[in-house]
Amino acid sequence: MSEAKKGSRQRMEVPPVELMEAELGRIRQQGRRRSSARSTIYTLLIVAAFAVILTILILPVLTIQGVSMEETLFDGDVVVALNNHRYKTGDVIGFYYNNEVLVKRVIATETDWVDIDQDGTVYVNNVRLDEPYISEKAFGECNINLPYQVPEDCCFVLGDHRATSIDSRNRSVGCIPDSKVVGRLLLRIWPIEGFGKVE
Repeated sequence: MSEAKKGSRQRMEVPPVELMEAELGRIRQQGRRRSSARSTIYTLLIVAAFAVILTILILPVLTIQGVSMEETLFDGDVVVALNNHRYKTGDVIGFYYNNEVLVKRVIATETDWVDIDQDGTVYVNNVRLDEPYISEKAFGECNINLPYQVPEDCCFVLGDHRATSIDSRNRSVGCIPDSKVVGRLLLRIWPIEGFGKVE
């Protein structure tokens, strides 16, 4: 038999069963890895989509800008709001204003009468407000006629830092329609040392 025929016969020989089983196992392992990777990617995409929907529709995350809510909230704080139009006097809400989201405290709701003394003392329906969340009173930039009645489906808001806040005392902001309310602030999540309920 010639050398060429011997070489041809050697190439035609079937590999041992153990070698074939090992190769088959390797191919199956690769398939499992690919399947696992695909499954992980799909899971991550679903979780990311759910997080985006949750953030936009139910629990918007807001970053505080400016000093109008000090000493309650500070510039750069990150907060979570509950996206609904249910709020009450004393709640801190986010609302749309000139393509931005502002954060202020609800002082009065629809049909309430608001009055503010020159020293910054606030009255709602002739009852003086107890405001433990402010560090100092100020009349601020007020150009509305007092006493002032809150229109229907609106709320009257003030910043906690009364001297610097531009809010419902000023006609440029005015009362906030319910349709503009983003939601009631629930938690401060950043910075970590300030984590907790927004009150």
